[in-house]
Formats: sequence, C-alpha cells, structure tokens
Amino acid sequence: RCFAHERCASLFAFAMSIKEEIVATLKERIMFFDGAMGTMIQRCRLEEPDYRGEEFKDHGKPVKGNNDLLSLTRPDVIRDIHKQYLDAGADFVETNTFSATTIAQSDYDMAHLAKRLNVESARLAKECCKAAEEAGQGRKYVAGAMGPTNRTLSISPSVENPALRNVTFEELVAAYSEQALGLLEGGADVLLVETTFDTLNAKAALFAIDSVRDEHAQYKDVPVFVSGTITDRSGRTLSGQTPEAYVVSTSHANPLCLGLNCALGAQDMRPHIEAISRSTDRFTICYPNAGLPNAMGGYDETPELTANLLLEFARDGLLNVVGGCCGTTPAHIKAIVDKLRSLPPRVPPASVHPNALLLSGLEAAVVDNTTNFVNIGERCNVAGSRKFCRLIKTDKYDEALSVAKEQVENGAQILDINMDEGMLDGPRAMTRFCNLIASEPDIAKVPLCIDSSNFAVIEAGLRCTQGKCVVNSISLKEGEDDFRLKARLIRRYGAAVVVMAFDENGQATSIEDKVRICQRSYKILVEEVGMNPQDVIFDPNILTIATGIAEHDLYGLNFIESIPRIKAACPGARISGGVSNFSFSFRGMDEVREAMHSVFLYHAIKRGMDMGIVNAGQLPVYSDIPAELVEMCENLLWAKDPDGTEKLLEYAKTHSGGAKAKKEDDTWRQTTVEKRLEYSLVHGIDKWVVEDTEEARTNTALYPRPLNVIEGPLMAGMSIVGDLFGAGKMFLPQVIKSARVMKRAVAHLIPFMEAEREAANKANGTVDEDEDAMYNGTVVIATVKGDVHDIGKNIVAVVLGCNNYKVVDLGVMTPSTKILEAARAHKANFIGLSGLITPSLDEMIHVAKEMEREGFTVPLLIGGATTSRQHTAVKIAPRYSHPVVHVLDASKSVVTVSSLLDQEARDDFIQDVKEEYEDIREEYLESLNDRVYVPLNAAREKRLRIDFKAKPTPQPHFLGVKVFDDIPLERIAQYIDWKPFFEIWELRGKYPNRNYPKIFDDETVGKQAKQVFDEAQKMLQRIIDGKLLKPRGVISIHPAHTVDVDDIEVYKDETRTEVVGKFFGLRQQAEHLDKSEPYLCLSDFVAPKESGVPDYIGQFAVSCGEGCAAMCAAFEKDSNDYDSIMAKALADRLAEAFAELLHHDVRREYWGYSTEEGLSAKEMHQLKYTGIRPAPGYPSQPDHTEKLTMWRLIDPKTNAGIELTDSLAMDPGASVCGLYFGHPASEYFSVGKIAKDQIASYAQRKGVDLQAVEKWLGPILSYEAE
Repeated sequence: RCFAHERCASLFAFAMSIKEEIVATLKERIMFFDGAMGTMIQRCRLEEPDYRGEEFKDHGKPVKGNNDLLSLTRPDVIRDIHKQYLDAGADFVETNTFSATTIAQSDYDMAHLAKRLNVESARLAKECCKAAEEAGQGRKYVAGAMGPTNRTLSISPSVENPALRNVTFEELVAAYSEQALGLLEGGADVLLVETTFDTLNAKAALFAIDSVRDEHAQYKDVPVFVSGTITDRSGRTLSGQTPEAYVVSTSHANPLCLGLNCALGAQDMRPHIEAISRSTDRFTICYPNAGLPNAMGGYDETPELTANLLLEFARDGLLNVVGGCCGTTPAHIKAIVDKLRSLPPRVPPASVHPNALLLSGLEAAVVDNTTNFVNIGERCNVAGSRKFCRLIKTDKYDEALSVAKEQVENGAQILDINMDEGMLDGPRAMTRFCNLIASEPDIAKVPLCIDSSNFAVIEAGLRCTQGKCVVNSISLKEGEDDFRLKARLIRRYGAAVVVMAFDENGQATSIEDKVRICQRSYKILVEEVGMNPQDVIFDPNILTIATGIAEHDLYGLNFIESIPRIKAACPGARISGGVSNFSFSFRGMDEVREAMHSVFLYHAIKRGMDMGIVNAGQLPVYSDIPAELVEMCENLLWAKDPDGTEKLLEYAKTHSGGAKAKKEDDTWRQTTVEKRLEYSLVHGIDKWVVEDTEEARTNTALYPRPLNVIEGPLMAGMSIVGDLFGAGKMFLPQVIKSARVMKRAVAHLIPFMEAEREAANKANGTVDEDEDAMYNGTVVIATVKGDVHDIGKNIVAVVLGCNNYKVVDLGVMTPSTKILEAARAHKANFIGLSGLITPSLDEMIHVAKEMEREGFTVPLLIGGATTSRQHTAVKIAPRYSHPVVHVLDASKSVVTVSSLLDQEARDDFIQDVKEEYEDIREEYLESLNDRVYVPLNAAREKRLRIDFKAKPTPQPHFLGVKVFDDIPLERIAQYIDWKPFFEIWELRGKYPNRNYPKIFDDETVGKQAKQVFDEAQKMLQRIIDGKLLKPRGVISIHPAHTVDVDDIEVYKDETRTEVVGKFFGLRQQAEHLDKSEPYLCLSDFVAPKESGVPDYIGQFAVSCGEGCAAMCAAFEKDSNDYDSIMAKALADRLAEAFAELLHHDVRREYWGYSTEEGLSAKEMHQLKYTGIRPAPGYPSQPDHTEKLTMWRLIDPKTNAGIELTDSLAMDPGASVCGLYFGHPASEYFSVGKIAKDQIASYAQRKGVDLQAVEKWLGPILSYEAE
C-alpha cells in the first residue's frame, strides 16, 4: 500500500467527513481490521492484581477476566496490543469495550463504570491511531466495539418457560445508548455492533445508536458497522436467522458495512459471508476466528493458512473489510494484509432486490413484481377469530400457538397478530405471544404483522421481533405530528408499515380521496421521515358493499380502481387490505362470502393488489365458482345491477345447506377415476384419493406400472393446479392443499413401486451387497435454501427411483454446502435442484457458481414451478462450465439422466442442449430493448482480475517465428470437424441424430448426408494422394504485457525493451444480467506490465487453399459445380483442421503449457483444451483491422502464402488466423455491442479516425453512427 499517497490524501481530509474518507478508501482497496484483543490479553498472563490496579484493589468481587477494565488499570497492555495491530497493517483498531455495558459489567458490580470504560478505551485507541499516523503508517481509524452482552432477547433462559426473558428491549437500548455515547465522546470514528448471535439484540443496539445520533447532532453521520455471528455450520445465528434474514433485519439502520465475525474459521464461514455478499448493497466485513478451537480451547490455524483462505474470499470478490477474531494475532493480520493488499475490493451492487419489499422472520421474504399475491394469515386475531380469542383469554397460549402454526403450514406468508380486546392487557399479551413464537421455528420462519389500533401494543410486538415485520397500521387520523412520531419510531425499529387511507376528516371512500391521502402520507414517510418507499404498504380501505346504502355500492370498485393510481403516485409502495370486510353484509352465508372474496381478489390482484389479510384456505378456486354466482358477485363489485343484493340473497337461500347441496357436491364422484383424481388435486380433497389411486393402479390395462399412475392422471391434475396458480385463480394455500393430496397418493403407490423394483433386481440377479451396482446412477436432489416446497422434487425422486436410480433426497431449505458435500459423499452422477418461489432462482445460480468454484463436473439438473428453460439458459448455465439442463417435469427426468449417462448419446445430447441454450440467450438479449451499456471506465473497473503472481502463464519452450510447409495432409485430415461440413450443404439432423456420425441415422437427411460424406471421403483421398492442396502455416510466440488496461504490447525478446507491435482490445459493455460477472477483454488474459510477471502471446496463420483454385477451375470447366463446391468445402475443413493441429502442437510442444494433454480431436472441437485461439473479426475481437498487426509481425504473405484483400479478407479463402493465449483462465467470449465512449477511446488509442473505426465496427455499435 502506498502510505505516501495516504499521507497526501489525509492533508485534504478536512474537506471530507470520516464516513466519506472510509467510503472513498473502500472503493479503492480492501481495508483491514485488527485481530483478537482477548487472545493477546491472554498471552500477557495477567492476574487479579493486574485487573484491580490501585483504584479497585478493595473491590468486593473478583474482576479477573473483566478485560474491559484493563483500559483503566493496565492501559499500557491495551496500548501495546493496539500498536502491534497497527504495525501489522490494520486500518482499524477496535476499542477494548466488548463487554463495556451496564448489563455485562453488572456481573462484576461495575455497571456504574460503563460509560467511563467506553470513553477511556476510545481515547486510548485514538492515541495509538494518531501515533501510527504520525509515524507514516497512513490513515487509521477507531472502531467502537459494541458486543452482544451476555443476555438475549429472543431466547428464554428457562427451558420450562419459553416466554421468559432475562432482559428487555428497553434495558438493552438504555445500555447501548450509554455505551455508544461514551465511545463517541472518547473519539471513536465508527460504531461496530459485533458478534450479534441474536438479531434482536443487534436491533436494540441500532435503535440506541439512531437515538444517540438523533439527540446529538455532532454524531449524526457517524458510520455504523454491523457484524453478526453464525454459530455453527447450520448457517444460522444462535437465535435461528439465516444470513439473508439477518441482512434484511438490520439494513434499516443503513450500516456502512455488514458482515460476520467469530464462531467459525474462514473455511466454514465462506458460504455464509458469500450469502451476506449476495444479499446486501452495503460494503462487507469479515473477521473469522483462526479456525475452530482445539480440545484445550486454543486455536491452531497459522497466519499463513488464515491468510490463504481469506485470499480466496478476496479473489472471488467477497470482501471490503477483513480482519481476525478469536485466536488471531498481529502475525495473522500482517499475513492477511500482505496477501490481500493488492487485490481489488468487492464492488457492492447498486441494488440487490430492486423494487422489492424485503421482510424477514427466521428467513428472508422478498415481495416483488414476480411474487404472486401474498397471503397474510388472519386467524391470530382476537377480534377476528373466536377460537383464538378464547384461547388467549383463558391463558392457553400453547394452544393458541397451534393456530399460528396451522396457518403457516397452510400457506400464510405473513402472520397477522392482533391482541385488541377490551378485557386483555394488549402489550402484555402481544409480548408473551411473540416471545412464544420466537421459540417455534416453524412459525417464526415467516415475518409477523403486528396489528393493533393501540401504538403501545405495536411497540410491544416490535420489541420482541428479531425479523423485519409489518406494522398494521398508522394513519393521518390524529394529524401529521402524531403520524410523523409513529413513523419515525417504526423506521427506527426496522419495520415496514401499513398506512390506512384515513386523515383528520375520516376514512377515504372515493377514488380521489384514497389517492390524495395515500400520496400525502407517502410524501411525509419518504421525504421527511426517510422511510424506504418499498417499506410503505397502503390499505385504501376495503369497505363493505351491499348494505342497502347506495353510496356503498361503489366501495369495491373504488378500491380496485384506486390501486393503479396510488401506485403511480407513490412509486415503490404496495397495496394491501382486509378482504373479509368486503362481504360483511352477507355474514352467516359462507358460500356467498367466500365466492365474493375470490371474485374480488381475482380482479384486485390483476389491478395490482399485492397482499391481503385473508383466510385463503377457505377461498374457492375462481374457475370452480358457478358462472351464475360469479356474474352476481361481479355485478355487485362493479355496481352494475341495482338489484344485485337481493339476487345474491335469494341465491344464498337456495344454495345453502341440506341434502341437495351435498348431493350436488358429490356428483364429481360419479365421473372417471382420472377426473376424480383431477378434482381431488385441484380442490385439495384427500378423503377419497387413496381409494381412487388404488383403483387406477389396479387397472393394469391402462396403467401397467404404478409409476404410470403418477405420470398419467396425477401429473395431469397437478399440471392443472400449476396453470390455475399461474393465472391467479388459485392461491398458495390452495396449492399447498393440492400438494398434500398428491403426497398422499404417491405415498400409497411407493410400496408397490419398491416391490416392483425388488422383483426386477431379483430377476436380474442383483444382490443387496453390491448396492451401487444395483442402480443405473446416483442423483442428489434438493429443494434449495430459502424454499420449503418439495412436492415436485418428491415426484421426480419417485420417478427416478422407479427407474432404478439411487436418489439421495436432501429435503427442503438445503444450503449449497450440504448439497455439494452430499454429492461428493455419494459420488453422485447428477445434482438436481428444485424450487417453487422466485428467490430460489438466485440460490440455484449460487449453487451453479459453487459447483464451478469447487471443480465439479457432474451435470446440474434444474426443475420446479418457478424455473424455466429461458432462465436456466440465460442465468444458470453460463455459471457452470459443465452440463446444465432444465427438466420440464418429472416425466422428462428419466430421459434426461439416461441420455447423460449413455456414453454414445451423451456428447450429442450435451452439444444439442448447449446450442439450444446459446440460441435462447442470444434471442433473449436481442429482445432487451432497453439494454444498458456501462461506461467504459466502469467496465474496466469491473474487469477480470487474474492473480498472475499466484498463477502465472507458463514460460514457452520456444520464442520467435516458425514456418510449417511440410505437414502431411493425412495428419491434418485427422483433425477435421465434420459438423460444419454438413451445414455447408444445409443438412441438419435432429437430436439424437444431429451431429456426425449419427446424422446418418436421421430419418430426414441421413441418407443424403451419408451420400455426400462418402463422396467427400473419395475426393479427400484424391487430394491427399495427389497432394492437390499444399498446407502452409506460420506461428509465433513473443513476450507480451497488457498496457493501458485494454491493450497488449508485444516485445522482440525477453528483455522486453523493444515493442514490435501492439494489439488493441475491445471490452464488453452491455450490462450483465449477473452483476458480479466481469466485463471481459482479451487483455485480461495477459499479465499487466506493472505486475512484473512475465507473459506471452502467440499468433498463427494457416492455409490449405494453395491448389484449390486450380481444382475448382478444372471442375467448373467441365460444368461440374458440385465437385467445385465440394473441393472448396474440403479445403475449408482442412484449413480449420490445420489450425486445430498447430494449436495442439503449441499447447504440448512449442509453448508447452499442456504437455500432458491427451484430448481426442472430438474433444478439441468441443473446446476442452486449456487456452484459447481467438481470431480478429470474430466475437472476442470483432475488429478485422487487427489482422494488419499480425501481418507485420509474422508475415503470413511470405510464410504461408496468405494475402489480405482491401476488405481484410484472407486470400486464399481456405485460411485461418488468430492469437494464442496460454493462461488457464483464458476463455472465449463475445464482446457484444459497445458504446460510443469505447469507440472514441479505441480510435484515439489506435491513432485512427473515429468514422473509420465506426465503419469497421458497425455491426457491434450500440448507437447509430452519423
């Protein structure tokens, strides 16, 4: 690091705030934290007198172990530790205040010292930082450490009483407020909320910090870092949250850095810090332990090992701030600094979930435009559920929890809790119930909606909820001052908020009033309070219709029509409402009310309603409601029929209760078994499903195998469920009911399928001892992390199992580490990923990346309701260099895996999928009318950064120019790729007969392809025997370096003093779908000059065109156009084969970076070799004028008989030229379209006219040239 530069920069620091300084540095480089204070104190072997000092020698309690006290009694020890870390290269030192709160110090009867400890510790650290700066070590900062305390808000200290807590939110806020103020008064530059194993404790600290900044203007911009702790490899905090949920729960405080520390070493922390990195637009901080503690409580991980592990984090773009926790020492920090100081920092994404409402329970919930309607469970409401109210009032909270659990199991994505009842102590009841929920992971996994008209009850709920919940509700009813006060508190607690369309004059009923009040509220919330627009949810009042009062008839219509207008006036806001109000006039008439709710939601959702408090389990499927009833409901909704109320009442009288209704309900039982199964699945009825499934199974004429019942009527029924769900005519709770019915049907069939398989094994003579040999292959299958839906996965597992594949089912919510560990342990042939919800797609991308990083080669299968072939092709397949296949449904899974295991069909299948996905990607990208192009400087900043010092390009065995004019044609012919040959003749087979040689089996073109091929073989043999074509070629390998980021200098020799040429590069600029993906240029694959690492570049030009013109002239003289075309086609194939042969020889001999390579010609055609040979005028460098540099350097005209035409085409036409790149990270890519800033830079660097460059690069311009 250039400390002189930092000293210079510090001269101008007066113009920047501390926060601005840190941000500027974080954008330039990785910053470094110190290591463990406790570890270093332990090394000093201090005793009780050291801790007591003179001041506390008569203190009534032992104080050994109270490390924070040493800032007062042994400041020399703490000062020396700070100095050692600063000398090691740390940018930040943490204050010795991990336990300096009244709560933690009370264990030593020293609570009264808490503020003093913080002030003095911060002063001590500040003195050390100033001394380091004066010594020329660069700018240094003090991080005020705020530990988690020894109490937890989310976990009971008593197993017998899960609602009990040993500290309150208010007590923690008071303790943290005093600590934060003390640290700031002592000179802390940053406040660090660290080692938070309970997110609610962290939220209390953040609440306190925000209060202190609000009350003390001089500290309003102090940066805040937040670091949580994943307690074990389960990937959760001690209080149960995932890293993604932790990010959502703490981001309201706008921390400058978010990350993890403690509990784990770097190796085990990686997946979790990666999850944080993917989940936040903040800078990341990571300071792991020195591995896991040994049996004696010590740490064995060496500085070198810790640094190497963190080096991989940095190379993969995960780090902004890094340091060490337990077990790390100044030696560890120095090793980390030395390894990482030259690597670029992580570039935070502009937004992780743009236009999304983010909520969390134990798990994160993303609500965006891809999310279907969000069901807010309504039954934990004492005002809306008689059963729940009775349980709460009779103190049966355990039973009340079962109501909450049932709602979550039935598909509630948010859980509404309301304790507003005259005989209840609302705050106490809310506190107790929320604390109990925290002890039930199956409930606590979803976000809560704290619902009350009493703000004290709302605050009670917020103080017990570690996740980011929803407050329901506030309004302008009591005026703007009251509204602002409550909104600011809600923001400080870190919640989203429902705003009712009320103001001082009452509730809004007209469209205009709804829009006006919502817009007024929005402006206050966003512009004055500073709330994220995505955290604003409007309830424009679903009011009761059909009351007999004429103006009420428009209430439903007004709500629905107000939705798009509110959203247009309030960007980012969402719409919710209590649906049951709509039909209140028809209470007691459940069939009518449920139909009204379904019809209302169907139309409201289409207009933009995002969520609602509704008992979705009681909603009928929209398409199943009798047409007559739908028409009446819609006439009421749209106020079309003045007699609509009376008609609906009359309908209710004639269609409720009695044997007639039951008989009509059972008429579906008289249909075919296929229709009965379909009906059961669509309506979630499991009463007869086993009976019907057995009837289908025993019909062996239609269903010879039990598996056929799954693949037939059961899959058909689930397909209809999927279609209705996608069309908005079914909701998630209904789909979950359908899934349960499906599970029950499949469970009935499994014993029969197992018996069938055992019988088959017995008949085949397969014995149990040879378990692996019993199966066709092994598939590890899982529903990815963040998703709990498994019906589709389970069906695939059954289908594969019935086809003799060993299926290792890892269940739901499976992190990538567990998936990959299982794949290794079971030696899987395939990994299958499933998911139903949209966030699953991002997790699948992550798994693909991890498979690539960890060197997997097995095929990756993608399936589930939310997946698609397009998403797989565009987003997932590019992240993994081995087969990635979207499996449409369970019936396709067997075909896919068998094709991938068939050694004869495998390569063709993979190639077919690869080409199909490339077409899909190209079509998708071309369809993006609003394609964004990043500025050239930004693209350069996000270039591929290879660590050439760690992985240098191998030194060539040969340097200079070498000419080839005597390579036998018969050797060259062995490298021919025949696939393009058939494309010349427009002969294209269909899979599995698409490629050579299987094209000969194709029903359509096979016969003709075989005839053309045979004739080609005859002519090829004539050419070889008569030496009718003369192959000529030239290669070179020269020393080279990247200069000016995008260009490559070529040197005469290893002295690298004489530049003999320069290749100019073009860089990708079209914004990547994956924001972490680098913007590539060929120069990225060559070591920069300033690195000092030697590198090289090769060139080649080959031709098999000499003699071709004479052959063709003779054929054409005889009017034999067919043989003339054949000769040109073969010359072209031989030229490409010559290029393949020379590249092979270069890799193995002349450059020698793959001396052990043993690839077949077919494998070479599939690009399985190391290094690349891109050609000017092709995707990686679309500029044909770069050929001119090659012709100056290796003189292909003289050495290979190849000339360039005015249009820079090669003559003879059967010629190929290009560059060689030998670094193992080199890859083929497409530059794509580029912007005018790059064209201008390119023209300036090449020293040519802008218009000339635009002419040559016309096809890739992203703009219209003048």
